[in-house]
Amino acid sequence: MPYFRSEQLSLMAIIDILLPKMGESVAEATITKFVVDAGSDVEADDPIVEIATDKVDSEVPAPEDGTLVEWCVAEGDVVQVGAVIARYDLGGEGSGDTAAPASAKAPAPAPAVPSAPSEAVVEEVMAPLEGGPARKGPSGRFYSPLVRSIAEKEGISMAELESMSGSGAEGRVTKKDILSYVKGRGQAAPEAKPASVPTPAPVAQAAPTATSVDGAYDIVEMDRMRKVIADHMVRSVQTSPHVTSFVEADVTNLVQWRNANKKAFQDKFGEKLTFTPLIAEAIVKAIRDFPGINASVDGDRILIHKNIHLGMAAALPSGNLIVPVIKHADQYNLQGLARQVNDLAARARAGKLTPDDIAGGTYTMSNVGTFGNVMGTPIINQPQVGILALGAIRKRPAVLETEQGDVIAVRSMMFLSHSYDHRVVDGMLGGSFVRRVADYLEGFDPNRPIEG
Repeated sequence: MPYFRSEQLSLMAIIDILLPKMGESVAEATITKFVVDAGSDVEADDPIVEIATDKVDSEVPAPEDGTLVEWCVAEGDVVQVGAVIARYDLGGEGSGDTAAPASAKAPAPAPAVPSAPSEAVVEEVMAPLEGGPARKGPSGRFYSPLVRSIAEKEGISMAELESMSGSGAEGRVTKKDILSYVKGRGQAAPEAKPASVPTPAPVAQAAPTATSVDGAYDIVEMDRMRKVIADHMVRSVQTSPHVTSFVEADVTNLVQWRNANKKAFQDKFGEKLTFTPLIAEAIVKAIRDFPGINASVDGDRILIHKNIHLGMAAALPSGNLIVPVIKHADQYNLQGLARQVNDLAARARAGKLTPDDIAGGTYTMSNVGTFGNVMGTPIINQPQVGILALGAIRKRPAVLETEQGDVIAVRSMMFLSHSYDHRVVDGMLGGSFVRRVADYLEGFDPNRPIEG
């Protein structure tokens, strides 16, 4: 997908800045904040707008030095990849009247749209409209080109637009708002339109919100990522019947080897050696033994993935959760796994993950031991069929079998909690898999050399 589209207008080189492709399976993004106002001069690679997908937040930079002529979207709009978000003058000098030639351009011919309300409307290139509803209504509320385009094609008057409750920034009407209105409007007679008198009340009349009258509680608005996580978790529980199997593993040999070799490992490879890559190695081995765990569901079909893309759930400083993915985890030795784990964790904390970094996972591990928890019941990361929670490693007295008889010794123990989708993974497969992971951890070679 090209980053911009160019054309010659008078003596200016005007281009259309398009919403860039941001990774696999990412088809749209929300415009969260304009960094640059229309008419402002911008230097190459400076950010002009902040956008958010259902995966990560990012910025769109300016392609070259120039002037941002006009925004073709509004904050809060949900925009399709490849759609026009702004007009940009490559030779501009900040002239305030540069927007006039841009808006005078006739929009490119759009494909025919079915008469019935359809999502096809939003696929059109968003250019400034010559006719139809105005940019601002009598209330002063701004309407984006996308919203006005849908309104014009569906015969929605300005009075109807003004009467809608907007869920976008400052009560603006978004794509979802107007499409929802169109869907419900189909049941009413076409003549039954609201009067053309503008509604004097503020537009942002959303559903009543909770109010702490006596100060007994604080009200915290969910940020965008928390809303996405909430939707993802609810959908997962509604989709997959979750079953969780628990296994306790004696990881004393692994702990002692790591403690004895972590300094030498870092000196040799320049990578910090945590427990995560050591456990990831055992998980990958167990997936090879039980490939049915490395799967996803597509309708009534089970897709067994040949590649092992291991997700590692991580908590962000904000408290939100994100799952970067170690692609082709089965192709790395311990040094490679450590490098991948450290790189993804560092970029997650810095907010520098890309959509591709968190896409394509086939199985996920979640380290609840980081918070001092000994076990947990994790929720499956759809469309996968399993997720493994790693409990805290604790020293406890345990019974050991020796040639001289049973003895009690202090050992490093941890719980593994495996949640799996009971539609496709039964107890034998789900339980055998987590037991095999524990076997690999318990069978760790205490004399193992540091890998190259």
